[in-house]
Parts: sequence; C-alpha cells; structure tokens
Amino acid sequence: MEILIAIVIGFALDLLLGDPAWFPHPVRLIGRLISGGEKLLRKWLPKKEFAGGVLLTVFVVAVSFLVPFLILYLLSLWNVYVRLAVEAFFCYQIFATKCLRAESMRVYHYLEKGDLANSRKYLSWIVGRDTQNLNGQQITKATVETIAENTSDGVIAPMLFMMIGGAPLGFLYKAVNTLDSMIGYKNENYLLFGKFAARLDDVVNFIPAILSAWIMIAASFFSRLDAKNALRIFRRDRHNHASPNSAKTEAVAAGALRIQLAGDAYYFGKLVRKQTIGDPLQAVVPQDIKRMSRLMYVTALMALLLFAAARFALVMFL
Repeated sequence: MEILIAIVIGFALDLLLGDPAWFPHPVRLIGRLISGGEKLLRKWLPKKEFAGGVLLTVFVVAVSFLVPFLILYLLSLWNVYVRLAVEAFFCYQIFATKCLRAESMRVYHYLEKGDLANSRKYLSWIVGRDTQNLNGQQITKATVETIAENTSDGVIAPMLFMMIGGAPLGFLYKAVNTLDSMIGYKNENYLLFGKFAARLDDVVNFIPAILSAWIMIAASFFSRLDAKNALRIFRRDRHNHASPNSAKTEAVAAGALRIQLAGDAYYFGKLVRKQTIGDPLQAVVPQDIKRMSRLMYVTALMALLLFAAARFALVMFL
C-alpha cells in the first residue's frame, strides 16, 4: 500500500510542479553516468564495441536500481514515514507528464505566433530529428508524435514499473530508456555499441506500449476525439515504425486526431525513409498539439486509476 500512496503523491507533485530546471534531476545524473562510462569503455575496449555497450548498459541499469533501493531500505530501518516521503519524491522525479506538456506547448505558442525559428529551436529539445528546415505542419506533426510516444515512455511505462517494484524499478526503467535515447542509434557510431541497449529498451517497453495504446484509445473517447478511427488506425498502422513499440501510441494519436503522422525525416543530416501512420482526413494544425496534450493527460489519469485498482486488488486478495 505504501508504494501506491507514494506513486499517487509523486504523480500529483509532477502535475503541480513539473521538473524545475534549477533542481538536480536523476535522469541528468544517469545521462552523465552514461556519457562518462561511454568515454571510458571506448578507450578501454576500442575494438569491442558491442561488449562495451553491454557492460555500460548493465552497469548503468544496476546502479540506477541499487542506489534508490539501498536508500529506501536504510530509511525503512529508521522511519517508515520518512521512507514513504522519499519514495514519493523519487516517484515525482520519475514522471515526466507536466514537463512533456510544457515543452510541447512552448512549441505550440511559437507556432501560433508564426515564429518558426523558435518553434524549430524548442522542438529540437524534445525530438531526435533535424528541425532546422521544417515547416509549420511538419513541426506540429513532430510535436504530436513525440507527445504520443512519450505518453508511453515518459508516463505510462514508468508508472507500470513503479506499480510493480516501487521507485527503484521506476529508475531502472528510466535508465534503460535514457540509454536508448543516448546510444540506441542505428548509425555508424552506435550500431554495435548501442545495440544491446536498444534491444533491451524494445523488450521493457513491449507490454507498456500495448497497454498505453489501449488506454489511449479509451481516453480518446472521453476526450471527445475520434475513438473509432483511433482503434482502426491502431490495428492497421501499429507496426509502421522501425521500432516495434513507437508506432502503437502514434497510431492511436493519428487516428484520434484524424491526421497523418510520421513519414520521411532527416536525422543527423541524413534522410531516413519512414512509413506514414494514419490517414490525412483533416489538415494538421497547431491546435492538434493542444488536443494531443489533453489526450496524454486523460490517458495518464486513466492509467493511474487502472493500475492502482489492479495493485490494490492484488494486495487485498493475494
């Protein structure tokens, strides 16, 4: 029951406070650990890139789990209420709901002003693709896509892992996700070094991505979007992505908003051919960013209620 209370408090704090830029964030620490570890392993194992990537991944994931686990264990020996407060704070730091909305809405506000330069600038903070030559529609589509994908990666998946194993398992998930975002690229520099991290990310996100998609379909109904089309596009286009998981929530979003997402994009100056997701039943407009942000919030709240009910039932009846 303590884990459930900590998660609910953490989620509420995330919605209220977001991630203040001035406050040290564990994900930034994980990122520094990855960067430092990569430099050392590339120096120590210059001809064994895959092995180096495996070692880095195992080390970062282990540290990310064990540090909060030991902190919470030691606190539980001292005072259970202090432990609960610290775990709630950890859960708050793991969630990224308000941060994702704030970053995407900043892009939206500059789009509404017709300021493409700043829209591209702030979009580049939340996507991996090149943004310098995107037009207004392309900026909107990229923003909607990243909200849809991160509804699973930044909200639902960590929530599920925390429901299973508390904040330590949530940090383990964030470590895997951060590793994938930093070294999981399929380019010359990371094809071997980041392969294990990328595959591990695919594995840990498989079930959360499916759950996120189905919950988002239900949420699209309560958000007064096109739930029927969301289900249709999900069934048809959920595999239209190089990643086995990314297209699931993107397909739901495209269907719910009645727009077409994905397609070719530039990464690090190179054109990457990608399948489209959804049908262009309506023109892509900046308001789609607002609608997608609202859909993310409704999806997150529904997931919290569903997961909390499931955990409560397991605790009470098993």
